[in-house]
Formats: sequence, structure tokens, C-alpha cells
Amino acid sequence: MPIRIPDRLPAANVLTQENIFVMTETRAVNQEIRPMRVLLLNLMPKKIETENQLLRMLSNSPLQIGVDLLRIDDRPSKNTPLSHLEHFYHDFEQVQDQFYDGLIITGAPLGLTDFCDVVYWDKIERVIEWAKSHVTSTLFLCWAAQAGLKILYGLDKQTRLQKLSGVYEHQNLAQYEPLVRGFDDVFLAPHSRYADFPVDFIRQKTDLKILAASEQAGVYLAVSPDRRQVFVTGHPEYDADTLHLEYQRDLEVGIEPRMPENYYPGNNANNSPRATWRSMATCCFPTG
Repeated sequence: MPIRIPDRLPAANVLTQENIFVMTETRAVNQEIRPMRVLLLNLMPKKIETENQLLRMLSNSPLQIGVDLLRIDDRPSKNTPLSHLEHFYHDFEQVQDQFYDGLIITGAPLGLTDFCDVVYWDKIERVIEWAKSHVTSTLFLCWAAQAGLKILYGLDKQTRLQKLSGVYEHQNLAQYEPLVRGFDDVFLAPHSRYADFPVDFIRQKTDLKILAASEQAGVYLAVSPDRRQVFVTGHPEYDADTLHLEYQRDLEVGIEPRMPENYYPGNNANNSPRATWRSMATCCFPTG
């Protein structure tokens, strides 16, 4: 079945070229089908790139999915045209009276920023509290997972001394849990974060069920007892070259980053990286 997105959203052309069945809103309104409704709160700077990545993941569903885009940061964007934001994105006031099957909150480049210094922190809190009564299930990705743990469980920020960047091996800890259906016993997943999610810390401080974890990366996937909050600490939606582009960006600004681990063939940054996590990523966005 198709993914339903706004007319003229750039992702439509990208996904169509990948042979993904995309249906625009104009065509969808003529079908007597109740689509699954998903709200995407996009906190990433390069919003169009993130849209493409997440919509590609959602397109694997057998259901028709309608996606609304949400923004809560009114500051001028350096990476996304204002015309795109004004045409495709909703303010919270425009969606607060609606109900959704799912809410996805993306990561954000705020790993070293205290929660109290995040300019839209009060808006994040408002959205997460609103979701308790207006959304069936919320998926927190990377930094959003840390924000969700703070708001829902009162957990203080845990920060690594060095950025975790690369592709790491994880263990499936709950073979018969529906949320990891299709996962291998051992699987690879990309990470790009300063946030830390120690297994013992999460077990002791929350009632979350840890579904997957890594010796190097800590908790990867965890879910609340009612399955209404799902926390993914990595970036399953990343393209093959996303970590590479981040690494090159950091080199250019003089940060002197560590090369992403287990990522480049032969650990040589001159070699083109390959995505080794697509099967896991497909299973990580269950909408059926």
C-alpha cells in the first residue's frame, strides 16, 4: 500500500524513483480508506533529508499511512528553505485538537546542551504530554529518547565523554516481543550521539523493557509496559552515507572527530560506506 504525503513534498520524487508507491493527498482523498495517521516532529536541521529517510521507512507498511509534519522551532533555518517549512509544516496549534495513531520525534544535534538551555524545551514537554491523550504510540529517536526519558521518567542527562559514532553490533534480548519481530539475534545499527544509555541505569530507574542492547552502545531499543512509548537510541533511518557526511562536516569545521567505527570498509575513510542495517531498520518501524 502507498504512503500518503502532501502534494509537492520533495520526498515524493525521491521515493518514486526508488519504486516506492507514493500517493499524494489530492489522490488519496478520493479513496474510501481510513489511513493510519502519523505525526512527524522533525527536530533535525536538514529537514528534507530526514523526511526522505523516515518516509522511506514508513513506506514498508501494508497500510495506507497519512503523514503530517510538525515543527516547534520558529527560528530561521540554515538548512531548510523557509518556503518548504511554511508550505509543508504545521505549528502545534494546528494539530493539537487532532488524534494520531503514531508520533515520531526525531533526534537533534543537542547532545552537549543541557535540557534547560534547549530553546524549545517547554514545547517538547507540551507535545509529549499532549501525546498521552492524543497519540496511540510515540517513537523517540536518539536525542528525543533522552528527552523523553527526562520528561516521562525524570532521568537526568547521561553524556559520554566522546561521541559515539559508527555502526555497532547489538543483541536481540526479546525474541518473541512483537516490536523486534524480524530482527536477527545479532544485528548492526548506526549511532551518532553524545547521549549515553547504560543498560543498568535504564533498568534501575525505569519500568521500560529493554528489547535490544550493545556492549559498546548501551540500550538500543526499549518500550514502556503499555507499549505506548518506544525508545530507539540510534538512527535506523540513516542512509548509507549519512555518517560519512557528518564526519566530513565535523572535519571541515575543525572539530577533529574520531572516524566512525566499523563503518568504512577496511576502516579506510576513502572507501565508500555500505548500509549494513537496512533489514533491521525496516523492522524498526512497525506500522502494520
